[in-house]
Amino acid sequence: MAEQRKLRVPARYNGPPDSGHGGYVSGCFAALAAAHQGAIATVTLAEPVPLEEPLAFVAGTRRSTVTHGTRLVATVAPGRTPADPPPAVDPATAQRASARFMGRADHPFPTCFACGDSRPAQDGLGLAPGPVDGLPGTVASPWIPAAEDGADGAPVPAELVWSALDCPGGWTDDPLSRPRLLNRMTAVVLRPPRAGEPCVVMARRADISGRLLRVNSALYDAAGELLASATATWTALARPGTYVSNPPGRDTA
Repeated sequence: MAEQRKLRVPARYNGPPDSGHGGYVSGCFAALAAAHQGAIATVTLAEPVPLEEPLAFVAGTRRSTVTHGTRLVATVAPGRTPADPPPAVDPATAQRASARFMGRADHPFPTCFACGDSRPAQDGLGLAPGPVDGLPGTVASPWIPAAEDGADGAPVPAELVWSALDCPGGWTDDPLSRPRLLNRMTAVVLRPPRAGEPCVVMARRADISGRLLRVNSALYDAAGELLASATATWTALARPGTYVSNPPGRDTA
């Protein structure tokens, strides 16, 4: 019999105001599937993941599922190591890029757990990915992760690494004129950063086709060691104020 788990996404981990942060929930689902499918996972979000609602995870060797009642929310499949991460920049370059973060002037989701600027102090990741000089379509942000339990030096949970890899991708294009949501993400964590460790998170636009934005992202330590990488597909909202939903395993343009 397939393993079944019950879970809820705490309200703190939102992306849009009323649904889970795409990177966070993808990291949670990937962790649940790891024992059955391996350490590299591809998570496809079929629809926005509700907050504080009962979800059911059913494991499989080729495909795991997450449902909310009778509705399919997400699938998890084995993935391949993400290729072509953006090249590392040093922390000073990331800091200069972060000073140009567009989200300070306007933000499609200002309370986003990873990059929102309207959250309480010290709540959320505090990312501010801005354009990198000389690297078109590339953004960077410093990140000093804080341990969930407050202990410096503790390894950062994988779902927070997925969260950090997620949001910068949305800022490689203009999310103000055309907001997008994460549709699919493949990530691998080579070494989790430790709480208090200075890091640089980056993303680079790979392709735009219709409503789809494809990006590559990476997390580096201050010396330029690759800690984690991801590829992701984002889908533009069908019209302002609406969500989009793609069938699992299928991109639509």
